[in-house]
Amino acid sequence: MKTIAQIAAAILIFFGVIFVWGAFSEQGGGTSYLAIGAISVMIGFGLIWFASRKLGEPGETKVTYNVDLGGDVALEKFECENCGGALSSKNVSMIAGAPTVECPYCGKTYQLKEKPKW
Repeated sequence: MKTIAQIAAAILIFFGVIFVWGAFSEQGGGTSYLAIGAISVMIGFGLIWFASRKLGEPGETKVTYNVDLGGDVALEKFECENCGGALSSKNVSMIAGAPTVECPYCGKTYQLKEKPKW
């Protein structure tokens, strides 16, 4: 849809410039050519603006997931539960709404579990 709007806008702008150019030629179209050309160019640029701001691709959804941790949280040591290899935040991803870890050393994938604080 966005591509179609951009092609239509390019056609409108092209013919608008031709009409404005024709208004100043020797045969001259006068003010009517100038008005038609200006309106066509404005509609073309308006269509470009509308297509870039309003028309998105179907099924395109942006989701931001923020996790608020209670209390003071400090990450001291983060190890794989299988092999004990050192992990970083790059190894954690969200899968089906749950934080999941994939170990680069042993290849094991598991969900993170929060240990009780008491």
